[in-house]
Amino acid sequence: MRPAILRPESATGLRRFAFAFALCALASASFAAEDSWPARPIRFIVPSSPAGGTDVYARYLAQALAEPLRQQIVVENRPGGRGNIGALAVAKAAPDGYTFLVSGNPSLVINPVLYKDQPYDAERDFAPVARGVVNPLVLCVLPEVPARSVAELVVLGKRAPETLPYGSAGATTATYFAVRLLEEASGARFIHVPFKGSGQAYQALLGAQVKFMMPDIGSAMPHIRSGKLIPLAVTYPTKALPGVPTMGALGYPESDVNAVFSVVAPAAVPHAIVLHMNAAINAAMKTPWLAHKLDEATFIPVFETPEQFAATLRKDREKWAAIVKRLGIKGG
Repeated sequence: MRPAILRPESATGLRRFAFAFALCALASASFAAEDSWPARPIRFIVPSSPAGGTDVYARYLAQALAEPLRQQIVVENRPGGRGNIGALAVAKAAPDGYTFLVSGNPSLVINPVLYKDQPYDAERDFAPVARGVVNPLVLCVLPEVPARSVAELVVLGKRAPETLPYGSAGATTATYFAVRLLEEASGARFIHVPFKGSGQAYQALLGAQVKFMMPDIGSAMPHIRSGKLIPLAVTYPTKALPGVPTMGALGYPESDVNAVFSVVAPAAVPHAIVLHMNAAINAAMKTPWLAHKLDEATFIPVFETPEQFAATLRKDREKWAAIVKRLGIKGG
């Protein structure tokens, strides 16, 4: 009997079969890994200092997710570099579903439109997971500042331009842009003093190194209740401060800027894990414990799918690119 002769077309078919088999094996391994996720503790990296709104939301979320995911979630603060240090750590992390970025607008929206030297591409390097929460801001002053309304604060900024200092969580945060938009609309001028996150900014404010700030309401409320800060206006109506007017109602609609705290993952994380985490976060924000905590902190939950969140991010980048251009703000 003659030995079988392997024809070229037969060899090609075998190679194709082997390649297809390998792909199936890889897919099976991937599905198995996704089915067992999470099998170990998860990290939430926050690119700002402790005590700010992003940090508060991340820690509440970590507590609420521990039981349904049956894993500990560790919150790790990595402030600095305009939020780039923490964001870059997540962009370069293994896309295995065990590292997520819990971030405000700067890392995901503002930095990409303001700076040319970004060490990561916010659209390409991250997979949107959950929109998270929106947190209105509150314009508040120290009791020593002779202003009990936005109009009086504007008068101070016009009468003695660039003498009254205000703090922010950084030059790319909503806490800065809200005041900058107020300056543009009113003609007042103040001195901007940026810090590496809200925690440091609060220390400077309560130590009277700066005289006013426009932080998120949630982190400001303890200081407002204690009388250490006087609220002048908010960017969104809230029952936490029912008698305080909105910036829009006072004639400054563009200053109705809100902080947003969201969750993203390294871009190559399996979509099944993204969907799992999105569902877990949205479900957690509806549980009585976390819903109560969010309400106390004046965090407004937003229930978007990953695809809806991705569309929101694109829209926000377009909006802020136009604002940055109009204000003539230069990044780098």
